[in-house]
Amino acid sequence: MHPPSGTHRRPHPSPRRRLRSLAGQLFAVQIVIVAAVVAGGAVLAYLLTAGRAEDSARHQVTAAAWAVADSPTVREAVAGPDPSRLLQPYAAQVQRDTGVDFVTVMDTHGIRWAHRDPAQIGRLFLGHIDQALAGGTVTETYTGTLGPSVRVVVPVLDGQHRVIALVSAGIKVESISERLRGPLLALVGVALAALAVGGVGTYLANARLRRHTHGMGAAELSHLYDYHQATLHSVREGLVLLDGAQRVVLCNDAAHELLGLSGELEGLAVSDLGLPESLTLALLGPAPVRDEVHLAAERVVVLNTSAVGPGLGAVVTLRDHTELQSLSGELDSVRGFADALSAQAHEASNRLHAVVSLIELGRHREAVEFATAELALAQQLTDRVVAAVGEPVLAALLLGKAAQAAERGVELTLTEDSRIDDGVLPAALSPRDLVTVLGNLIDNAVDAAIEGAAATVGPPEVTVTARADGGELLLRISDTGPGIDPQAATEVFRRGWSTKSGGRGLGLALVAQTARRNGGTVEVGRERGAVLTVRLPLRRADAEAPSFGRDGRDGSELERVG
Repeated sequence: MHPPSGTHRRPHPSPRRRLRSLAGQLFAVQIVIVAAVVAGGAVLAYLLTAGRAEDSARHQVTAAAWAVADSPTVREAVAGPDPSRLLQPYAAQVQRDTGVDFVTVMDTHGIRWAHRDPAQIGRLFLGHIDQALAGGTVTETYTGTLGPSVRVVVPVLDGQHRVIALVSAGIKVESISERLRGPLLALVGVALAALAVGGVGTYLANARLRRHTHGMGAAELSHLYDYHQATLHSVREGLVLLDGAQRVVLCNDAAHELLGLSGELEGLAVSDLGLPESLTLALLGPAPVRDEVHLAAERVVVLNTSAVGPGLGAVVTLRDHTELQSLSGELDSVRGFADALSAQAHEASNRLHAVVSLIELGRHREAVEFATAELALAQQLTDRVVAAVGEPVLAALLLGKAAQAAERGVELTLTEDSRIDDGVLPAALSPRDLVTVLGNLIDNAVDAAIEGAAATVGPPEVTVTARADGGELLLRISDTGPGIDPQAATEVFRRGWSTKSGGRGLGLALVAQTARRNGGTVEVGRERGAVLTVRLPLRRADAEAPSFGRDGRDGSELERVG
């Protein structure tokens, strides 16, 4: 049977692949290390134990040999006519009592008087005796008639301290090895137990590692990491990963571009990135964010955040909303134009009916005068705009906004000193940016003029100045509204600031961002109402970057607060 659609089942790794997995490789290496450590410890312990056993045997035979050499019985027997008759049973008794393997008594020429094997009595002693003949002690490991042994040879002294005989005592190497057998078996058992415990612990640790790495090998993990990095940095959507301490773990290329950031950001706290205040608060907030529109340095971004887990940080995605926001503004303008044209068509129909009625009544002179007056009034603003503004996008925007304002009962006028010749605006200053700046400023001014209509004498008015002046484009919009409170002058360009209930507060923030992106400035002033002035350089190569905002928030610049 096939798995359900939309599911993915990871194939089980083959035995060969399991051996090549990172966990398997580490397990093999750790087993080798544990085995080497245990074996090395066992060998070291064996050598140490063997050395101690040999030292103990050497001390034992030395004590036994000197005990026999200092015995009066031995001195008397040596001086007698038949030393072997007394020394043989005595040596056998000492051998049994002290636990040594042999006790040999000989004359100064090395001829044995007493030996473990009676057949060796009268024969020459096998070993070194020169140092003992000089009154010293000979200690050596030597192969004699009984095989390899640890032995000692000491002198027997008379009353004048003359060497009259020699005594040798020894323990066979085989006996020493038998003594080590018990400790060695215990040591092997401990080593095997340590190896087993180490192996089980290593297996459990690597089994957990295998689960976390899905049985993949080091090369596979390395390739997966490379794919992961390439994927994250190649997607067009901005992606920022934050850890539990709100530090940047990853910021892909698209996020760098959307946020206007450069350099290495990994390890920096969100509060140290220099982002606009509203965007920083949204990133640091505990609640997830869904499709919130925020202003970055030069972009409008749609923000989404999702927590990874308790204390594990968050995943932040950013989508470029700049073009869509501009298109939305243009669409609003087009809709406004359509509404204005509809209203004008309705008004023109009423006026045409009036002219036709006058003609039917035979009042031809009055009909001509009425039609001429209406035509002159409708053409007055059009002629002024077309004559003053050679840029077609600005001219069309001003005419459309004038029609919208007239429909809402607001008089929009263009000042006499307005002048923008065709071809003056550089190619770098896009018409879309001009629509964003001038359209939002006029919309806010019309809303403010309507709001302040009850407190003013005469109809609400909006005055627009648009001229190329001294290498820069000046756009100045004033209204007859209540004006901007000086206390709020530093907040007007912040995202979310609005005097309208339910307003998103994006218009003036977009104006400030667009002006900054084009190297311009924004000023807030006051006359009868609010006055907002935007200056955009016409020669971008010579213009310096603007210093938006005394408070550095959302790119707002307040060069002059009236």
